[in-house]
Amino acid sequence: MNTHTDAGLLALAARLADEAAEIIRTIRARGFETLTKTDSSPVTEADHAAEAHILKGLRAAVPDIPVIAEEEMAAGLRHAVSDTYWLVDPLDGTREFAAGRDDFTVNIGLVRGGRAVLGAMALPAYYQLYTGGVGLPAERRDKNGTTVIQTRTPPPEGLSVLASRHYADDPRLSACLGERRVASVGNIGSAVKFARVAEGAVDFYPRLGPTMEWDTAAPQAIVEAAGGHVTLLDGSPLLYGKADWKNPPFICTGKL
Repeated sequence: MNTHTDAGLLALAARLADEAAEIIRTIRARGFETLTKTDSSPVTEADHAAEAHILKGLRAAVPDIPVIAEEEMAAGLRHAVSDTYWLVDPLDGTREFAAGRDDFTVNIGLVRGGRAVLGAMALPAYYQLYTGGVGLPAERRDKNGTTVIQTRTPPPEGLSVLASRHYADDPRLSACLGERRVASVGNIGSAVKFARVAEGAVDFYPRLGPTMEWDTAAPQAIVEAAGGHVTLLDGSPLLYGKADWKNPPFICTGKL
């Protein structure tokens, strides 16, 4: 590990996320079949192709860092982890992708000591790439170049909230928002919500439904690098290395 700087690891993750995004766009353009995994969630050729590319690149470049990836885990492939390891979701938001919507991402995050320390997240349909980490700036790369991003302080009129499309009617949302002044509530799928918080477009993303650690590691690192917070409902940090890789409910916020 001493031969790999965090800046170098982030550059590697960013390159592979960007390349995986191009693979996904190519498959989307020519069409694909959607299958159902044993947990009833959807999976496509794009999930598998993007993951294969990412895993090959990570394991070739830094073979000393273990990788935990969604589709390998779904196939029953288990890898021992150490203090430092990658978490990969090759296509977060497969339901959105399969339905022809644009809100899906490629997530490559690095965990160290139970915390998400750096991440790269590509938004293939938007041609956007977000990166950030501990001691590293949060940035967005798109057709206009590279921009340093940061979360915002909510405006006087209240919070702009983005919640999950698939839990739009969750009765827990009102309780989660509490007495906060709310200006608007929108619903979209996938980790795109983290990106919109990180760049200061919205203020609050409550996640009350289930997620896995590979869904959140990369975007959490980016949001926190941009000055935001990802915490459990009691305010404690969202940590990694849980036995079942499942996250409890959490909230993602800007400068509240």
